[in-house]
Amino acid sequence: MEEEYWPEPGEFVVCTVKKVADFGAFVELEEYGGKEGFIHISEVASGWVKYIRDHVREQQKVVCKVLHVDRHKRHIDLSLKDVNEHQRRTKIQEWKNELKAEKWLSFFAEEHSLSDEEVSRLKALLREKFGLLYLAFEEVALRGPEALVEVGVPKEYAQGIAPVAAENIKAPQVNITGYLDLSSDAPDGVNIIKRALDECLKVEEGGVSLELTYVGAPRYRVKVIAPNYKLAENVLRRATKRAIDYIVAEGGSGKFMRYNEPA
Repeated sequence: MEEEYWPEPGEFVVCTVKKVADFGAFVELEEYGGKEGFIHISEVASGWVKYIRDHVREQQKVVCKVLHVDRHKRHIDLSLKDVNEHQRRTKIQEWKNELKAEKWLSFFAEEHSLSDEEVSRLKALLREKFGLLYLAFEEVALRGPEALVEVGVPKEYAQGIAPVAAENIKAPQVNITGYLDLSSDAPDGVNIIKRALDECLKVEEGGVSLELTYVGAPRYRVKVIAPNYKLAENVLRRATKRAIDYIVAEGGSGKFMRYNEPA
């Protein structure tokens, strides 16, 4: 993040330990221009800390929780003990992703000869609209340049960033599964079921794939792979409804059952 920014109390930050003393540790905040923070020995670990170096050491990367920020005195109080393992892992991954996004944006800036001022304005806009640079790149990889144009990024910038995002980010995907029970007692019931399944497959959506698998009479598995759960659920609902509506109209019966399957 840019140097003029300051963290907020309650925020998790990535730090590098610079000096360890008997009473605490001095650190630099990686995301805030190397601003200095302090972890008091009472905030290093739960319980009594006999030897602080059993918990922190110079040059170690740690994730801390911001307790207090005094911008006037340029002082930041931090806690190491208030960060659990899940929070630590999540923050480290977010930080690594942001470093990658910074690098991708620098590639774009160099290729298009952007000034430092133009890059700073672009970063500020992307962070204002998306929270993180990496999330902006994810959105562009998923939706294309329009995702940036919508929030005020110049069209020529958006078109230049899009291929960088597409090259470096694999669009996230989820899959959900449900089951269709289709039956018909009509003389041509087999064909009616086949046409009902065809109706199911007629539902199309960009970036979404739909698969049908025969499980055993009268059951068929319907699997939808999509960029996000909301879109996947929408396609699954529409597709199975078409199949059921068709077979019921032909005098048969249809039933849908939901089943969650891990991605």
